[in-house]
Amino acid sequence: MWLYGKYVMRYWKLFAASIVLLTFESFCDLLLPTIIANIIDTGIGGNDLGYIIRMGSVMLAITAAEAAAASTRNVLSSNAALKLGTALRLDLYRKVQHLSFENLDRFDNASLVNRLTNDVTQVQNLTIGLTRIFVKAPLLFLGSIIMAMRLNLRLSSILFAVVPVVVLFIYINLRIGYPLYLKVQQALDGLNAVMREYLTGVRVVKAFNNYAFEISRFEKANAEQARISMTSMRRMAFFIPSVFLTVNMGVVAVLWFGGVQVSKGTLQVGEIVAFINYMTLILFSLIMISFIFSTFVRAKASAERIAEVFAETDAMEYAHNPAPADVRGMIEFDSVSFSYSGYCGEPVLKNISFSCMPGETVAIIGSTGSGKSTLINLIPRFYDACAGSVRVDGMDVRDMEISELRGKIAFVPQKTILFTGTIIENLRWGKQAATMDEVVAAASAAQAHSFVASFPEGYETRLGQGGVNLSGGQKQRLAIARALIKSPEILILDDCTSSVDVATEAEIRKSLKQYFGKLTSIIVAQRITSVMDADRIIVLDKGEIACIGTHSELMHGCQVYQDIFHSQIGKEEI
Repeated sequence: MWLYGKYVMRYWKLFAASIVLLTFESFCDLLLPTIIANIIDTGIGGNDLGYIIRMGSVMLAITAAEAAAASTRNVLSSNAALKLGTALRLDLYRKVQHLSFENLDRFDNASLVNRLTNDVTQVQNLTIGLTRIFVKAPLLFLGSIIMAMRLNLRLSSILFAVVPVVVLFIYINLRIGYPLYLKVQQALDGLNAVMREYLTGVRVVKAFNNYAFEISRFEKANAEQARISMTSMRRMAFFIPSVFLTVNMGVVAVLWFGGVQVSKGTLQVGEIVAFINYMTLILFSLIMISFIFSTFVRAKASAERIAEVFAETDAMEYAHNPAPADVRGMIEFDSVSFSYSGYCGEPVLKNISFSCMPGETVAIIGSTGSGKSTLINLIPRFYDACAGSVRVDGMDVRDMEISELRGKIAFVPQKTILFTGTIIENLRWGKQAATMDEVVAAASAAQAHSFVASFPEGYETRLGQGGVNLSGGQKQRLAIARALIKSPEILILDDCTSSVDVATEAEIRKSLKQYFGKLTSIIVAQRITSVMDADRIIVLDKGEIACIGTHSELMHGCQVYQDIFHSQIGKEEI
Protein backbone atom coordinates (compact mmCIF):
# COMPACT_ATOMS: atom_id res chain seq x y z
CA MET A 1 0.00 0.00 0.00
CA TRP A 2 2.96 2.34 -0.68
CA LEU A 3 0.69 4.28 -3.03
CA TYR A 4 -1.82 4.96 -0.26
CA GLY A 5 0.91 5.89 2.21
CA LYS A 6 2.32 8.43 -0.23
CA TYR A 7 -0.95 10.38 -0.28
CA VAL A 8 -1.52 10.01 3.47
CA MET A 9 1.85 11.67 4.08
CA ARG A 10 0.86 14.54 1.80
CA TYR A 11 -1.95 15.47 4.21
CA TRP A 12 -0.39 14.12 7.39
CA LYS A 13 -1.37 17.13 9.54
CA LEU A 14 -5.08 16.54 8.97
CA PHE A 15 -4.65 12.81 9.55
CA ALA A 16 -2.60 13.37 12.70
CA ALA A 17 -5.16 15.81 14.14
CA SER A 18 -7.99 13.36 13.36
CA ILE A 19 -6.16 10.48 15.03
CA VAL A 20 -5.43 12.57 18.15
CA LEU A 21 -9.12 13.43 18.42
CA LEU A 22 -10.06 9.78 17.82
CA THR A 23 -7.75 8.75 20.64
CA PHE A 24 -9.41 11.28 22.94
CA GLU A 25 -12.87 9.95 21.97
CA SER A 26 -11.77 6.40 22.71
CA PHE A 27 -10.38 7.45 26.09
CA CYS A 28 -13.73 9.04 26.95
CA ASP A 29 -15.64 5.92 25.91
CA LEU A 30 -13.39 3.75 28.07
CA LEU A 31 -13.87 5.92 31.15
CA LEU A 32 -17.67 5.78 31.19
CA PRO A 33 -18.20 2.09 32.18
CA THR A 34 -15.82 2.49 35.14
CA ILE A 35 -17.67 5.60 36.31
CA ILE A 36 -20.99 3.72 35.97
CA ALA A 37 -19.56 0.89 38.10
CA ASN A 38 -18.53 3.37 40.80
CA ILE A 39 -21.97 5.04 40.74
CA ILE A 40 -23.67 1.65 41.21
CA ASP A 41 -21.32 0.29 43.89
CA THR A 42 -20.51 3.49 45.80
CA GLY A 43 -23.37 5.89 45.07
CA ILE A 44 -26.36 3.57 44.83
CA GLY A 45 -24.94 0.87 47.10
CA GLY A 46 -24.05 3.45 49.77
CA ASN A 47 -27.14 5.68 49.28
CA ASP A 48 -24.80 8.62 48.53
CA LEU A 49 -26.88 10.98 46.36
CA GLY A 50 -24.15 13.62 46.27
CA TYR A 51 -21.66 11.11 44.86
CA ILE A 52 -24.20 10.08 42.20
CA ILE A 53 -24.74 13.74 41.18
CA ARG A 54 -21.00 14.47 41.08
CA MET A 55 -20.18 11.40 39.01
CA GLY A 56 -23.21 12.04 36.78
CA SER A 57 -21.92 15.58 36.14
CA VAL A 58 -18.49 14.16 35.30
CA MET A 59 -20.13 11.76 32.81
CA LEU A 60 -22.01 14.63 31.17
CA ALA A 61 -18.80 16.68 30.89
CA ILE A 62 -16.92 13.73 29.37
CA THR A 63 -19.79 13.12 26.90
CA ALA A 64 -19.87 16.81 25.90
CA ALA A 65 -16.10 16.86 25.38
CA GLU A 66 -16.32 13.69 23.33
CA ALA A 67 -19.09 15.17 21.16
CA ALA A 68 -17.05 18.33 20.52
CA ALA A 69 -14.01 16.23 19.61
CA ALA A 70 -16.12 14.02 17.29
CA SER A 71 -17.58 17.04 15.47
CA THR A 72 -14.15 18.58 14.93
CA ARG A 73 -12.73 15.25 13.85
CA ASN A 74 -15.55 14.72 11.32
CA VAL A 75 -14.71 18.03 9.64
CA LEU A 76 -10.97 17.28 9.56
CA SER A 77 -11.37 13.68 8.42
CA SER A 78 -13.78 14.64 5.62
CA ASN A 79 -11.31 17.26 4.37
CA ALA A 80 -8.44 14.76 4.52
CA ALA A 81 -10.36 12.05 2.64
CA LEU A 82 -11.68 14.39 -0.06
CA LYS A 83 -8.28 16.00 -0.61
CA LEU A 84 -6.61 12.60 -0.84
CA GLY A 85 -9.21 11.31 -3.32
CA THR A 86 -8.98 14.49 -5.41
CA ALA A 87 -5.18 14.40 -5.51
CA LEU A 88 -5.09 10.68 -6.35
CA ARG A 89 -7.65 11.05 -9.14
CA LEU A 90 -5.81 14.05 -10.61
CA ASP A 91 -2.41 12.30 -10.52
CA LEU A 92 -3.92 9.18 -12.11
CA TYR A 93 -5.48 11.29 -14.86
CA ARG A 94 -2.14 13.03 -15.47
CA LYS A 95 -0.44 9.64 -15.66
CA VAL A 96 -2.97 8.45 -18.26
CA GLN A 97 -2.44 11.69 -20.21
CA HIS A 98 1.31 11.12 -20.44
CA LEU A 99 1.22 7.44 -21.41
CA SER A 100 2.06 6.58 -24.99
CA PHE A 101 -0.43 4.86 -27.28
CA GLU A 102 1.47 1.62 -26.83
CA ASN A 103 0.87 1.80 -23.06
CA LEU A 104 -2.77 2.81 -23.43
CA ASP A 105 -3.38 -0.09 -25.80
CA ARG A 106 -2.82 -2.43 -22.83
CA PHE A 107 -5.88 -1.09 -20.99
CA ASP A 108 -9.52 -1.16 -21.99
CA ASN A 109 -11.06 2.32 -22.02
CA ALA A 110 -13.89 1.24 -19.72
CA SER A 111 -11.34 -0.15 -17.27
CA LEU A 112 -9.44 3.14 -17.17
CA VAL A 113 -12.67 5.05 -16.52
CA ASN A 114 -13.55 2.61 -13.73
CA ARG A 115 -10.11 3.03 -12.16
CA LEU A 116 -10.44 6.81 -12.26
CA THR A 117 -13.89 6.74 -10.66
CA ASN A 118 -14.96 3.65 -8.73
CA ASP A 119 -11.49 2.47 -7.69
CA VAL A 120 -10.44 5.91 -6.46
CA THR A 121 -13.75 6.10 -4.55
CA GLN A 122 -12.95 2.80 -2.81
CA VAL A 123 -9.58 4.19 -1.68
CA GLN A 124 -11.31 7.40 -0.57
CA ASN A 125 -13.84 5.35 1.44
CA LEU A 126 -10.96 3.63 3.22
CA THR A 127 -9.59 7.06 4.11
CA ILE A 128 -12.94 8.25 5.47
CA GLY A 129 -13.21 5.11 7.59
CA LEU A 130 -9.60 5.35 8.73
CA THR A 131 -10.11 8.86 10.08
CA ARG A 132 -13.49 8.10 11.66
CA ILE A 133 -13.78 4.60 13.10
CA PHE A 134 -10.91 2.46 11.82
CA VAL A 135 -8.42 3.86 14.32
CA LYS A 136 -11.02 4.08 17.08
CA ALA A 137 -12.04 0.42 16.86
CA PRO A 138 -8.58 -1.06 17.68
CA LEU A 139 -8.14 1.52 20.48
CA LEU A 140 -11.50 0.56 21.99
CA PHE A 141 -10.68 -3.11 21.57
CA LEU A 142 -7.33 -2.95 23.35
CA GLY A 143 -8.50 -0.39 25.89
CA SER A 144 -11.60 -2.42 26.80
CA ILE A 145 -9.47 -5.53 27.38
CA ILE A 146 -7.08 -3.58 29.61
CA MET A 147 -9.90 -1.94 31.61
CA ALA A 148 -11.72 -5.27 31.95
CA MET A 149 -8.55 -6.90 33.27
CA ARG A 150 -8.19 -4.09 35.80
CA LEU A 151 -11.74 -4.74 37.01
CA ASN A 152 -11.52 -8.52 37.37
CA LEU A 153 -8.65 -10.66 36.17
CA ARG A 154 -10.55 -13.96 36.54
CA LEU A 155 -13.48 -12.82 34.35
CA SER A 156 -10.97 -11.49 31.83
CA SER A 157 -9.98 -15.07 31.05
CA ILE A 158 -13.23 -15.28 29.07
CA LEU A 159 -11.83 -12.61 26.73
CA PHE A 160 -8.76 -14.75 26.03
CA ALA A 161 -11.09 -17.46 24.75
CA VAL A 162 -13.26 -15.10 22.67
CA VAL A 163 -10.60 -12.92 21.02
CA PRO A 164 -8.58 -15.67 19.23
CA VAL A 165 -11.77 -17.02 17.64
CA VAL A 166 -12.71 -13.58 16.35
CA VAL A 167 -9.16 -12.98 15.05
CA LEU A 168 -9.44 -16.28 13.16
CA PHE A 169 -12.68 -15.07 11.55
CA ILE A 170 -11.00 -11.82 10.52
CA TYR A 171 -8.09 -13.73 8.95
CA ILE A 172 -10.48 -15.97 6.99
CA ASN A 173 -12.41 -12.88 5.86
CA LEU A 174 -9.22 -11.29 4.56
CA ARG A 175 -8.07 -14.41 2.71
CA ILE A 176 -11.44 -15.06 1.08
CA GLY A 177 -12.53 -11.48 0.49
CA TYR A 178 -9.62 -10.02 -1.47
CA PRO A 179 -9.80 -12.23 -4.61
CA LEU A 180 -13.59 -11.94 -4.60
CA TYR A 181 -13.60 -8.15 -4.51
CA LEU A 182 -10.98 -8.07 -7.27
CA LYS A 183 -13.34 -10.15 -9.43
CA VAL A 184 -16.21 -7.78 -8.59
CA GLN A 185 -14.18 -4.81 -9.87
CA GLN A 186 -13.25 -6.69 -13.05
CA ALA A 187 -16.91 -7.58 -13.64
CA LEU A 188 -17.79 -3.91 -13.21
CA ASP A 189 -15.21 -3.13 -15.92
CA GLY A 190 -17.05 -5.48 -18.28
CA LEU A 191 -20.41 -3.90 -17.45
CA ASN A 192 -19.01 -0.41 -18.10
CA ALA A 193 -17.51 -1.57 -21.39
CA VAL A 194 -20.88 -2.83 -22.68
CA MET A 195 -22.62 0.39 -21.65
CA ARG A 196 -19.90 2.54 -23.18
CA GLU A 197 -20.04 0.66 -26.49
CA TYR A 198 -23.80 1.07 -26.63
CA LEU A 199 -23.67 4.82 -25.96
CA THR A 200 -20.89 5.24 -28.54
CA GLY A 201 -22.77 3.29 -31.22
CA VAL A 202 -26.33 4.18 -30.26
CA ARG A 203 -27.14 5.43 -33.78
CA VAL A 204 -26.01 2.15 -35.31
CA VAL A 205 -28.12 0.21 -32.81
CA LYS A 206 -31.20 2.28 -33.61
CA ALA A 207 -30.55 2.16 -37.36
CA PHE A 208 -30.42 -1.65 -37.29
CA ASN A 209 -33.24 -1.87 -34.74
CA ASN A 210 -30.97 -4.13 -32.73
CA TYR A 211 -32.33 -3.34 -29.28
CA ALA A 212 -32.88 -6.97 -28.32
CA PHE A 213 -29.25 -7.90 -28.97
CA GLU A 214 -27.91 -4.93 -26.97
CA ILE A 215 -30.29 -5.65 -24.10
CA SER A 216 -29.12 -9.27 -24.18
CA ARG A 217 -25.46 -8.16 -24.05
CA PHE A 218 -26.13 -5.81 -21.15
CA GLU A 219 -28.25 -8.40 -19.36
CA LYS A 220 -25.47 -10.95 -19.66
CA ALA A 221 -22.81 -8.54 -18.33
CA ASN A 222 -25.18 -7.32 -15.62
CA ALA A 223 -26.02 -10.88 -14.58
CA GLU A 224 -22.31 -11.78 -14.46
CA GLN A 225 -21.58 -8.78 -12.24
CA ALA A 226 -24.54 -9.67 -10.00
CA ARG A 227 -23.46 -13.33 -9.84
CA ILE A 228 -19.93 -12.46 -8.75
CA SER A 229 -21.21 -9.89 -6.23
CA MET A 230 -23.69 -12.37 -4.79
CA THR A 231 -21.01 -15.04 -4.56
CA SER A 232 -18.85 -12.56 -2.69
CA MET A 233 -21.66 -11.57 -0.33
CA ARG A 234 -22.71 -15.18 0.33
CA ARG A 235 -19.20 -16.21 1.26
CA MET A 236 -18.80 -13.18 3.52
CA ALA A 237 -22.31 -13.39 5.03
CA PHE A 238 -21.31 -15.80 7.81
CA PHE A 239 -18.60 -13.50 9.11
CA ILE A 240 -20.47 -10.80 11.09
CA PRO A 241 -23.07 -13.21 12.57
CA SER A 242 -20.18 -15.43 13.67
CA VAL A 243 -18.51 -12.49 15.42
CA PHE A 244 -21.83 -11.56 17.10
CA LEU A 245 -22.39 -15.12 18.24
CA THR A 246 -18.87 -15.50 19.64
CA VAL A 247 -18.92 -12.23 21.58
CA ASN A 248 -22.48 -12.73 22.88
CA MET A 249 -21.48 -16.18 24.10
CA GLY A 250 -18.72 -14.39 25.98
CA VAL A 251 -21.28 -11.99 27.49
CA VAL A 252 -23.41 -14.98 28.61
CA ALA A 253 -20.33 -16.54 30.19
CA VAL A 254 -19.58 -13.26 32.02
CA LEU A 255 -23.14 -13.12 33.39
CA TRP A 256 -22.98 -16.76 34.45
CA PHE A 257 -19.60 -16.72 36.21
CA GLY A 258 -20.10 -13.14 37.44
CA GLY A 259 -23.44 -14.07 39.00
CA VAL A 260 -21.76 -16.95 40.83
CA GLN A 261 -19.11 -14.60 42.23
CA VAL A 262 -21.73 -12.01 43.26
CA SER A 263 -23.65 -14.69 45.15
CA LYS A 264 -20.42 -15.60 46.94
CA GLY A 265 -19.75 -11.95 47.75
CA THR A 266 -16.42 -11.86 45.90
CA LEU A 267 -17.67 -9.51 43.13
CA GLN A 268 -19.83 -6.38 43.13
CA VAL A 269 -22.78 -5.79 40.82
CA GLY A 270 -21.27 -2.58 39.42
CA GLU A 271 -18.18 -4.47 38.30
CA ILE A 272 -20.37 -6.93 36.35
CA VAL A 273 -22.25 -4.05 34.71
CA ALA A 274 -18.95 -2.34 33.81
CA PHE A 275 -17.51 -5.63 32.56
CA ILE A 276 -20.55 -6.22 30.33
CA ASN A 277 -20.19 -2.65 29.02
CA TYR A 278 -16.58 -3.38 28.16
CA MET A 279 -17.66 -6.60 26.49
CA THR A 280 -20.18 -4.56 24.48
CA LEU A 281 -17.42 -2.14 23.48
CA ILE A 282 -15.30 -5.12 22.47
CA LEU A 283 -18.21 -6.43 20.39
CA PHE A 284 -18.63 -3.02 18.77
CA SER A 285 -14.91 -2.69 18.09
CA LEU A 286 -14.67 -6.20 16.64
CA ILE A 287 -17.60 -5.52 14.31
CA MET A 288 -15.90 -2.29 13.27
CA ILE A 289 -12.64 -4.17 12.75
CA SER A 290 -14.51 -6.61 10.50
CA PHE A 291 -15.76 -3.64 8.47
CA ILE A 292 -12.21 -2.32 8.48
CA PHE A 293 -10.93 -5.46 6.83
CA SER A 294 -13.87 -5.63 4.45
CA THR A 295 -13.26 -2.04 3.34
CA PHE A 296 -9.52 -2.60 3.36
CA VAL A 297 -9.89 -5.63 1.09
CA ARG A 298 -11.98 -3.60 -1.38
CA ALA A 299 -9.56 -0.67 -1.22
CA LYS A 300 -6.55 -2.99 -1.60
CA ALA A 301 -8.03 -4.50 -4.77
CA SER A 302 -8.76 -1.02 -6.12
CA ALA A 303 -5.38 0.37 -5.07
CA GLU A 304 -3.59 -2.44 -6.91
CA ARG A 305 -5.58 -1.66 -10.07
CA ILE A 306 -4.65 2.02 -9.71
CA ALA A 307 -1.03 1.07 -9.03
CA GLU A 308 -0.98 -0.91 -12.30
CA VAL A 309 -1.52 2.35 -14.18
CA PHE A 310 1.07 4.24 -12.11
CA ALA A 311 3.52 1.39 -12.64
CA GLU A 312 3.29 1.71 -16.42
CA THR A 313 6.59 2.92 -17.79
CA ASP A 314 6.31 4.96 -20.95
CA ALA A 315 7.16 2.60 -23.78
CA MET A 316 8.92 5.43 -25.58
CA GLU A 317 12.44 6.47 -24.70
CA TYR A 318 13.15 10.18 -24.70
CA ALA A 319 16.48 11.84 -25.26
CA HIS A 320 18.09 13.22 -22.09
CA ASN A 321 19.02 16.42 -23.89
CA PRO A 322 16.48 16.65 -26.71
CA ALA A 323 17.27 19.03 -29.51
CA PRO A 324 14.72 21.76 -30.22
CA ALA A 325 12.44 20.95 -33.12
CA ASP A 326 13.03 23.62 -35.73
CA VAL A 327 10.48 22.08 -38.08
CA ARG A 328 10.36 23.47 -41.59
CA GLY A 329 8.47 20.63 -43.17
CA MET A 330 10.96 18.09 -44.54
CA ILE A 331 10.03 14.48 -43.72
CA GLU A 332 12.17 11.40 -44.37
CA PHE A 333 11.47 7.70 -43.82
CA ASP A 334 14.64 5.62 -43.94
CA SER A 335 14.09 1.82 -44.11
CA VAL A 336 11.29 1.98 -41.53
CA SER A 337 9.61 -1.18 -40.25
CA PHE A 338 6.95 -1.31 -37.57
CA SER A 339 4.79 -3.84 -35.72
CA TYR A 340 2.29 -3.38 -32.92
CA SER A 341 2.98 -5.04 -29.58
CA GLY A 342 1.35 -8.44 -29.42
CA TYR A 343 0.86 -8.53 -33.21
CA CYS A 344 2.52 -11.96 -33.36
CA GLY A 345 5.70 -10.36 -34.66
CA GLU A 346 4.19 -9.71 -38.09
CA PRO A 347 5.32 -6.24 -39.26
CA VAL A 348 2.62 -3.82 -40.34
CA LEU A 349 5.13 -1.70 -42.26
CA LYS A 350 8.16 -3.13 -44.03
CA ASN A 351 11.22 -1.25 -45.23
CA ILE A 352 9.45 2.08 -45.92
CA SER A 353 11.71 4.73 -47.48
CA PHE A 354 10.61 8.06 -48.98
CA SER A 355 11.06 11.79 -48.43
CA CYS A 356 8.71 14.76 -48.47
CA MET A 357 10.13 18.22 -49.15
CA PRO A 358 8.90 21.47 -47.54
CA GLY A 359 5.78 22.80 -49.26
CA GLU A 360 5.17 19.51 -51.03
CA THR A 361 1.87 17.62 -51.00
CA VAL A 362 2.33 13.87 -50.73
CA ALA A 363 -0.65 11.54 -50.90
CA ILE A 364 -0.80 7.98 -49.57
CA ILE A 365 -3.26 5.51 -51.01
CA GLY A 366 -3.76 1.79 -50.74
CA SER A 367 -6.24 -0.90 -49.87
CA THR A 368 -7.74 -1.25 -46.39
CA GLY A 369 -5.16 -2.63 -43.99
CA SER A 370 -2.17 -1.64 -46.10
CA GLY A 371 -0.70 0.45 -43.25
CA LYS A 372 -1.57 4.00 -44.32
CA SER A 373 -2.70 5.28 -40.92
CA THR A 374 0.09 3.43 -39.15
CA LEU A 375 2.68 5.13 -41.36
CA ILE A 376 1.53 8.68 -40.61
CA ASN A 377 1.26 7.90 -36.87
CA LEU A 378 5.04 7.58 -36.83
CA ILE A 379 5.60 11.21 -37.90
CA PRO A 380 4.29 12.90 -34.71
CA ARG A 381 5.75 9.96 -32.80
CA PHE A 382 2.54 8.37 -31.61
CA TYR A 383 4.52 5.15 -32.00
CA ASP A 384 8.23 4.48 -32.51
CA ALA A 385 9.59 2.60 -35.49
CA CYS A 386 10.92 -0.87 -34.73
CA ALA A 387 13.66 -0.50 -37.35
CA GLY A 388 14.97 2.39 -39.41
CA SER A 389 14.33 6.04 -38.61
CA VAL A 390 11.77 8.77 -39.17
CA ARG A 391 13.43 12.18 -39.60
CA VAL A 392 12.04 15.69 -39.66
CA ASP A 393 14.42 18.23 -41.20
CA GLY A 394 17.24 15.72 -40.98
CA MET A 395 16.75 14.98 -37.27
CA ASP A 396 15.44 11.68 -35.90
CA VAL A 397 12.11 12.34 -34.18
CA ARG A 398 13.36 10.29 -31.21
CA ASP A 399 16.03 12.95 -30.61
CA MET A 400 13.57 15.86 -30.70
CA GLU A 401 11.58 17.51 -27.93
CA ILE A 402 8.24 15.75 -28.28
CA SER A 403 6.05 18.75 -27.36
CA GLU A 404 7.92 20.97 -29.80
CA LEU A 405 7.63 18.40 -32.56
CA ARG A 406 3.89 17.90 -32.10
CA GLY A 407 3.39 21.61 -31.66
CA LYS A 408 4.45 22.13 -35.27
CA ILE A 409 2.32 19.31 -36.67
CA ALA A 410 -1.44 19.49 -37.20
CA PHE A 411 -3.10 16.08 -37.32
CA VAL A 412 -6.68 15.42 -38.48
CA PRO A 413 -7.54 11.81 -37.60
CA GLN A 414 -9.78 9.41 -39.46
CA LYS A 415 -12.47 9.58 -36.80
CA THR A 416 -13.61 13.15 -36.32
CA ILE A 417 -13.58 14.15 -32.66
CA LEU A 418 -15.39 17.31 -31.55
CA PHE A 419 -15.90 18.30 -27.94
CA THR A 420 -18.94 19.55 -26.09
CA GLY A 421 -18.98 23.35 -26.27
CA THR A 422 -19.30 26.06 -28.89
CA ILE A 423 -17.89 25.88 -32.41
CA ILE A 424 -15.36 28.61 -31.68
CA GLU A 425 -14.18 26.77 -28.53
CA ASN A 426 -13.59 23.66 -30.64
CA LEU A 427 -11.68 25.61 -33.29
CA ARG A 428 -9.50 27.30 -30.69
CA TRP A 429 -8.29 23.90 -29.54
CA GLY A 430 -5.72 24.41 -32.28
CA LYS A 431 -4.70 27.81 -30.90
CA GLN A 432 -6.20 29.11 -27.68
CA ALA A 433 -5.23 32.73 -28.35
CA ALA A 434 -6.55 32.78 -31.93
CA THR A 435 -8.30 36.01 -32.93
CA MET A 436 -11.69 36.03 -34.60
CA ASP A 437 -10.04 36.88 -37.92
CA GLU A 438 -7.80 33.81 -37.63
CA VAL A 439 -10.79 31.64 -36.78
CA VAL A 440 -12.76 32.87 -39.79
CA ALA A 441 -9.73 32.50 -42.10
CA ALA A 442 -9.14 28.88 -41.01
CA ALA A 443 -12.83 28.03 -41.30
CA SER A 444 -13.00 29.61 -44.76
CA ALA A 445 -9.99 27.61 -45.93
CA ALA A 446 -11.69 24.42 -44.69
CA GLN A 447 -14.92 25.44 -46.44
CA ALA A 448 -16.68 25.60 -43.06
CA HIS A 449 -17.37 29.32 -42.71
CA SER A 450 -20.44 29.31 -44.96
CA PHE A 451 -22.42 26.73 -43.00
CA VAL A 452 -21.26 28.10 -39.63
CA ALA A 453 -22.39 31.59 -40.61
CA SER A 454 -25.81 30.21 -41.54
CA PHE A 455 -26.46 29.15 -37.93
CA PRO A 456 -28.43 31.68 -35.85
CA GLU A 457 -25.65 31.85 -33.25
CA GLY A 458 -22.78 31.51 -35.74
CA TYR A 459 -19.51 30.51 -34.11
CA GLU A 460 -21.19 30.57 -30.68
CA THR A 461 -23.42 27.63 -31.69
CA ARG A 462 -23.17 24.93 -29.05
CA LEU A 463 -22.29 21.41 -30.13
CA GLY A 464 -23.65 18.31 -28.50
CA GLN A 465 -21.35 15.49 -27.41
CA GLY A 466 -19.18 14.55 -30.38
CA GLY A 467 -20.88 17.19 -32.54
CA VAL A 468 -24.13 15.22 -32.83
CA ASN A 469 -26.00 18.23 -34.24
CA LEU A 470 -23.72 18.42 -37.31
CA SER A 471 -23.48 16.26 -40.40
CA GLY A 472 -20.43 14.08 -41.02
CA GLY A 473 -19.06 16.44 -43.67
CA GLN A 474 -19.54 19.50 -41.44
CA LYS A 475 -17.69 17.83 -38.59
CA GLN A 476 -14.80 16.92 -40.88
CA ARG A 477 -14.51 20.48 -42.17
CA LEU A 478 -14.45 21.86 -38.62
CA ALA A 479 -11.73 19.34 -37.72
CA ILE A 480 -9.64 20.55 -40.67
CA ALA A 481 -10.23 24.19 -39.65
CA ARG A 482 -9.11 23.35 -36.11
CA ALA A 483 -5.87 21.98 -37.55
CA LEU A 484 -5.30 24.95 -39.87
CA ILE A 485 -5.76 27.52 -37.12
CA LYS A 486 -2.65 26.04 -35.51
CA SER A 487 -0.54 27.44 -38.40
CA PRO A 488 1.44 24.21 -38.70
CA GLU A 489 4.49 23.51 -40.83
CA ILE A 490 3.22 19.96 -41.44
CA LEU A 491 -0.42 19.05 -42.00
CA ILE A 492 -1.48 15.40 -41.84
CA LEU A 493 -4.95 14.50 -43.12
CA ASP A 494 -5.89 10.90 -42.39
CA ASP A 495 -8.79 10.18 -44.75
CA CYS A 496 -10.66 13.08 -43.13
CA THR A 497 -12.64 14.17 -46.19
CA SER A 498 -14.51 10.92 -46.78
CA SER A 499 -17.84 12.57 -45.88
CA VAL A 500 -17.16 15.68 -47.98
CA ASP A 501 -18.37 15.85 -51.58
CA VAL A 502 -15.79 15.91 -54.37
CA ALA A 503 -16.35 19.56 -55.29
CA THR A 504 -15.94 20.78 -51.71
CA GLU A 505 -12.87 18.56 -51.27
CA ALA A 506 -11.30 20.16 -54.34
CA GLU A 507 -12.00 23.62 -52.89
CA ILE A 508 -10.36 22.58 -49.62
CA ARG A 509 -7.21 21.39 -51.41
CA LYS A 510 -7.10 24.62 -53.40
CA SER A 511 -7.51 26.70 -50.23
CA LEU A 512 -4.70 24.84 -48.49
CA LYS A 513 -2.23 25.98 -51.14
CA GLN A 514 -3.42 29.57 -50.75
CA TYR A 515 -3.71 29.49 -46.97
CA PHE A 516 -0.19 28.13 -46.41
CA GLY A 517 2.13 28.49 -49.36
CA LYS A 518 4.94 26.40 -47.80
CA LEU A 519 2.72 23.96 -45.92
CA THR A 520 3.89 20.35 -46.16
CA SER A 521 0.82 18.16 -46.55
CA ILE A 522 0.48 14.42 -46.07
CA ILE A 523 -2.89 13.22 -47.33
CA VAL A 524 -4.18 9.72 -46.67
CA ALA A 525 -7.23 8.83 -48.74
CA GLN A 526 -9.30 5.97 -50.07
CA ARG A 527 -10.78 8.02 -52.89
CA ILE A 528 -8.45 8.29 -55.86
CA THR A 529 -9.88 11.72 -56.78
CA SER A 530 -8.49 12.97 -53.44
CA VAL A 531 -4.89 12.18 -54.42
CA MET A 532 -4.71 12.75 -58.18
CA ASP A 533 -3.51 16.36 -57.85
CA ALA A 534 -0.78 15.61 -55.27
CA ASP A 535 2.85 16.36 -56.09
CA ARG A 536 3.64 12.73 -55.41
CA ILE A 537 1.57 9.68 -54.60
CA ILE A 538 2.78 6.77 -52.45
CA VAL A 539 0.98 3.49 -53.14
CA LEU A 540 1.03 1.06 -50.23
CA ASP A 541 0.34 -2.64 -50.60
CA LYS A 542 0.46 -5.03 -47.63
CA GLY A 543 2.68 -2.69 -45.62
CA GLU A 544 5.19 -2.08 -48.40
CA ILE A 545 5.63 0.70 -50.94
CA ALA A 546 4.45 -0.60 -54.29
CA CYS A 547 5.09 2.60 -56.28
CA ILE A 548 5.86 6.31 -55.89
CA GLY A 549 5.15 8.95 -58.52
CA THR A 550 2.68 11.43 -59.95
CA HIS A 551 -0.75 10.37 -61.12
CA SER A 552 0.29 10.14 -64.77
CA GLU A 553 3.46 8.21 -63.92
CA LEU A 554 1.59 5.71 -61.81
CA MET A 555 -1.11 5.23 -64.44
CA HIS A 556 1.55 4.04 -66.84
CA GLY A 557 3.83 2.12 -64.51
CA CYS A 558 2.02 0.88 -61.38
CA GLN A 559 -0.40 -2.01 -61.60
CA VAL A 560 -1.70 -1.58 -58.04
CA TYR A 561 -2.55 2.08 -58.67
CA GLN A 562 -4.16 1.23 -61.98
CA ASP A 563 -6.35 -1.38 -60.27
CA ILE A 564 -7.49 1.19 -57.69
CA PHE A 565 -8.20 3.75 -60.42
CA HIS A 566 -10.16 1.33 -62.59
CA SER A 567 -12.18 0.05 -59.63
CA GLN A 568 -13.27 3.60 -58.75
CA ILE A 569 -13.33 5.50 -62.05
CA GLY A 570 -13.67 2.87 -64.73
CA LYS A 571 -11.39 1.49 -67.43
CA GLU A 572 -12.49 3.94 -70.08
CA GLU A 573 -11.14 6.93 -68.10
CA ILE A 574 -7.34 7.12 -68.41
